[in-house]
Amino acid sequence: MYHSVTSKSQESKGLTIDVKILEKQLLYLKANGYRTLHFKDLQQFNSAKDFPEKAVIITFDDVYVNQLELAYPLFLKYNLKACFYIPFKYVNGVNTWDEGEEPIMSVEQLQSLNTDNIELGLHSFAHQRYDQLSIKEIQADFDLCKDFIINNNLEINNTLAYPYGKYPKTGEEQHAFFKCLKDNNIAYGLRIGNRVNKFPFKNHYEIQRLDIKGDDSMKVFQRKLKKGKSWF
Repeated sequence: MYHSVTSKSQESKGLTIDVKILEKQLLYLKANGYRTLHFKDLQQFNSAKDFPEKAVIITFDDVYVNQLELAYPLFLKYNLKACFYIPFKYVNGVNTWDEGEEPIMSVEQLQSLNTDNIELGLHSFAHQRYDQLSIKEIQADFDLCKDFIINNNLEINNTLAYPYGKYPKTGEEQHAFFKCLKDNNIAYGLRIGNRVNKFPFKNHYEIQRLDIKGDDSMKVFQRKLKKGKSWF
């Protein structure tokens, strides 16, 4: 799981990664036989036996313009796949949900992405925490997403990355949330968890992602990739 990308090495920390570090990580994946996938690729696998021995799904939240300018060319250059998740309310704006000023891609920029390399998915409409919304509010958010997708002729996979990784974790609230996802034809829900997933997934709505930080060393990246949180 990635977020912002920079060309300034001194800014590579937390949710922002230096493009040179990102390129080294992608080259490591290629050199070590990893196959990059989109979520739509998973539908081709009937069982765990069909799944590649080494596979990763690379995700970027928030569709910042810096992802288009810095990360996207690397995926074209090395013929790799990634998934970009869109907070639709902020398209062609900035990340005001966290009082930031980072530009978000426009509809035209999203449409320009090569679908062989980049799969687009949902990151909610208004970038709100699902664990703080009622089911009625969540459904309203989905309705706005659908309207935006149709009105702007975007090709969007039915995978949802939860803003801040937050969603109802227990009880009736979780049951109602998962039912809402199913009713809206969401195939996969992505949380944060820093654990390596096994395929087939135990729960399609609790797929965990490895949080790659801008100040992670290559050794830390390699350990996260192989063992997730278990090595911490």
